[in-house]
Amino acid sequence: MSFKVRQAVARSFIAFLCAVAMLAAVPAQAAKYAGFVIDANTGETLYSDQADEYRYPASLTKMMTLYMIFEALQAGRIKKDTRITFSPHAAAQPPTKLGVRAGGSITVETAIYSLVTKSANDAAAAVAEHLGGTESGFARMMTRKAHSLGMKHTTFRNASGLPNSAQKTTARDMATLGLALREHFPQYYSYFSTRSYTFGKRRMGNHNKLLGRVKGVDGIKTGYIRAAGFNLVASVKRDGRSIVAVVMGGKTGRSRDAHMADLIQRTLPKASRRDSGPLVAKRVISPSNAVAVAAANLPRRDIPTPATRPQIADDAAASIQTAYAPQPDARPALQAIAAGTEDAQGSVDPVQTASTDMKGWVVQVASTPTKQDALSVLERTSETAGPILANASPFTVVFEKDGTTFHRARYSGFETKTAAWDACSALKKKKIACYAVEQ
Repeated sequence: MSFKVRQAVARSFIAFLCAVAMLAAVPAQAAKYAGFVIDANTGETLYSDQADEYRYPASLTKMMTLYMIFEALQAGRIKKDTRITFSPHAAAQPPTKLGVRAGGSITVETAIYSLVTKSANDAAAAVAEHLGGTESGFARMMTRKAHSLGMKHTTFRNASGLPNSAQKTTARDMATLGLALREHFPQYYSYFSTRSYTFGKRRMGNHNKLLGRVKGVDGIKTGYIRAAGFNLVASVKRDGRSIVAVVMGGKTGRSRDAHMADLIQRTLPKASRRDSGPLVAKRVISPSNAVAVAAANLPRRDIPTPATRPQIADDAAASIQTAYAPQPDARPALQAIAAGTEDAQGSVDPVQTASTDMKGWVVQVASTPTKQDALSVLERTSETAGPILANASPFTVVFEKDGTTFHRARYSGFETKTAAWDACSALKKKKIACYAVEQ
């Protein structure tokens, strides 16, 4: 083989190696861009690019985790000084994290600061378990909340935004969540403008670098995983104008921030100074639910399992004792809240119910004024109860007394009285009032 031929072969081989190296450096799935800007005064779309295409939220997920915390604070289910204990699952979350060991605890307010600034994954998981029993159960609560806010294309699978192929959202949905945080919790929204927070001897700086650098930016949240790229939701208020902007799929944090700053500069002057009122409606609890009124006068202690099967003569009284009993801790109260019906492609695990009675031993957890209330109680009970009701089937029964219709929320599938009573006893340890009855 001549020298020139050997040179040509060598050059070809080197070129081949370079090509292989370049291909190896390319991610299996490159992050895709999406952007959206909405006038927070009028709801007018000021910019949209792939805004309704599915994207991974990454740590933008923690915006919903914070929404759930603020909602619990507002409802009085937790306080800022409530202690949140870290389970082994929470403590084992990968960085970024606070590094609290299993069995350790932090206050709710520390959790808020850690989510806003450091975007701590372990704190997110601990909050999820505190409010939802399990992180997966809390994720289902997050998803239902998202859908109730109009975020129909969002599915949550965890509280942190760590990689999960089923956890998806859109730029438009994230803008809706940003608006909801501003409108629904003005008393807590200022947390998002926190520049830094000290935890122990460590200073946690906010990942949102636009704070203090772009005039009018007052929050909200950044996010990054490899599949998502660099995400950012920003809230801006300046000279009477107000917008919420979303950038997803940035190649770097710096390029994402630069693009966001450019979007703000281009769209804010187009925003209106005339505020037309809230853009994201809260669910109004009807008088028939009467949660807030009834809860104020209810006992906060657990009810022991009766020695004999109770005979409930008045389902109206039973409904107050079961459906609306408040929780002494931060576990989700079994309030009758609306739960939207998902379509065939929905990702929320629906509660299967039946309109007719079922024979054998059953456990009743509520008697409510409407069927929708009963369905909601069943769904919330299933989340809170975990494996206790894993083999039970939820259903509703219509009952009329003195001209008033009630809807009993029950679980079937208990072969013996002992099995039903044992399940009820376990439920009561989780502060879920109930009673077992043979049909």
